[in-house]
Amino acid sequence: MNNKTEQEVLPPGRQAGVCLHLTSLPGPYGIGEIGGHARQFVDTMRGMQLGVWQFLPTGPTGYGDSPYQSLSTFAGNELLIDIAELISLGFLTTEEVSELTTLPSDFVDYGALIPIKDRVLRLAAGRFEERASPELKQACDEFVEKNDRLWLHDYALFRILKTQHDERPWPEWEPKYVHRDPQALRELELTVDTEIADVKVLQFLFYHQWQSLRSYANERGVRLFGDMPIYIALDSSDAWANREILCIDRDGNPDHVAGVPPDYFSADGQLWGNPLYAWDKHAADGYRWWIERLQASADLNDIVRIDHFRGFESYWSVPAESETARTGTWEPGPGDAIFDAMEAALGSLPIVAEDLGVITPAVDELRDRHQMPGMVVLQFDVADEDFDLLNVTESRVCYTGTHDNDTTVGWFRGSPDDIRSDIEIRQTQQAVLRITDGTAETIHSDLIRAAFSTDARLAIAPMQDYLGLGSEARMNIPGTSSNNWRWRVRDEQLTNGVRAQVAALVSESDRILQN
Repeated sequence: MNNKTEQEVLPPGRQAGVCLHLTSLPGPYGIGEIGGHARQFVDTMRGMQLGVWQFLPTGPTGYGDSPYQSLSTFAGNELLIDIAELISLGFLTTEEVSELTTLPSDFVDYGALIPIKDRVLRLAAGRFEERASPELKQACDEFVEKNDRLWLHDYALFRILKTQHDERPWPEWEPKYVHRDPQALRELELTVDTEIADVKVLQFLFYHQWQSLRSYANERGVRLFGDMPIYIALDSSDAWANREILCIDRDGNPDHVAGVPPDYFSADGQLWGNPLYAWDKHAADGYRWWIERLQASADLNDIVRIDHFRGFESYWSVPAESETARTGTWEPGPGDAIFDAMEAALGSLPIVAEDLGVITPAVDELRDRHQMPGMVVLQFDVADEDFDLLNVTESRVCYTGTHDNDTTVGWFRGSPDDIRSDIEIRQTQQAVLRITDGTAETIHSDLIRAAFSTDARLAIAPMQDYLGLGSEARMNIPGTSSNNWRWRVRDEQLTNGVRAQVAALVSESDRILQN
C-alpha cells in the first residue's frame, strides 16, 4: 500500500467545482461535444473561479442512453466528437452536417441524433487516410498500436457485429459470434476491414480531441474529474471479449445480477441488471484487467470517482429472474486485495470513493485504509438531526446534489417523482433552512454556500444548482430508463451575472481557483 493521503488526491488548497456532463454542453450539433464549446466552458469556469470539472462516464452509451451502461469501459463515446474540428480538418463540409443543426438545442434527442451523427462520422472516418496530415496519421497509428490488443480491436468487431445484428445484445447474435469462433472472426475481419479501420479512426479522433481539451483545461488551472462505474454492461465489448471475468455462462446468461436494496431513491431498490464479477478469476491474475481499466481512466482524467465503492467490500446479488432488487443478498467483495494490487502496479492514483447508500463500518475502514476521499451529499444529510456542517472533514468531497438527485430547487419543493411524504418534505425544508439560514427563494445558492462553508477540500454543485433551475432540468431519475440524460445548458444561461454570482460564492468561502 502506498502512503498517499486523501489531501493529495484532491486539488491543492480549498477549491470549488461544477458537475456538468459533456452531453449537456451547449453547441449547434444536437449534443455537447469535446471541442470548442468545451474549451469555452473551461473559460466560463475560470470566470466563476471553479477549479474542478466533474462529469459522468464518457464511454459509448447503450441501453437507455445511460453513461453507466456503456458499450465499452475503455472506448470513448463517438457522439461527443467535435464536428467543427472535423470540418476544419477537411473531413466534412458544413452542408454534410446541416441536418445536425436542426436538432433541439436545449435537450438531447438521442433517437434523432444517433443515426444522423453516426452517418456523418462514418463519412469523416472514411476520408481520414486520404485527407489527414502525416502527423495526424502517425498519431493514429501509434494510438492503434498501443490499444489494439487491450480493447480496440475487440471493440471494433463488437460494434460491427452489433450493427449486423440490428443492434441486439451480443447473447442474441449468431452462435458462432456469441461464442467467438476463431474461424468466423477471421472471415469477418477479411470482409469488413474498412469498417474496422473506421471504428478505430473514430476512437483515435475522440482521444485526440480529449487530450487537447485536457491540456487546455490543465493549462488554465482546471482539473478534469471523471467517473468510473464499478460494473460493466452485459451488452458490451468488455463482456463479449472477457466473459471469463464475469458470472455468466458461455451463452452470456447471468444467474445473478447487480443492484442495491431499497434506499432513498427507490422503495424497491435499484435493479441495475449488470453481470457480477467472478472475483476469484480476477484475483488469480493479480487483478490485471482492473489495473488496465483504472490506468485507462487515469490517462483521461486528473481525478477519478469510483462509482458504488461499497461493492468492493460487499455487493448486492439479485437473482436474474427477479423483478425488483428487494430479493437479494450481500456477498463479499475483493476488499483490500484489489486496491493493494492496483497500488503496487500504478502507484498513487487520484481516486475518490463514491460511498453513498448503505455504508457499514467495514466500507468506511476499507476506504480509509487506502486513503481515498469519500463523498457528502447535502440533500441526503441535512434532514438528519445529528448532521452538522462542522463535521464535514477535509477528506470529503461535499456536494449539494449529484446527477442522480433532483436539482436543489426541485428537491426543496418536492418534485412529482419524490418518494418522500408531504410531512417528510416539510421536515426536510425546515431542516435545510435552519442549516443554510436562507429562504425558499434562494435555496439553491444557500445550499451551495453551505457546501462551500465546510472544511471539505473540494465542494461541488451541479450546473443546474448554480443556475437555480427546477425539476425540469433534472439529469436522471434512478430506477427509470427513459427521458434521462437529456438536459443541456444554453449559452444564454451562462451570463456575466451568473459568472459573477458564482465567483462571489467561491470567494466568500475562501475557495479560489489555483492557477
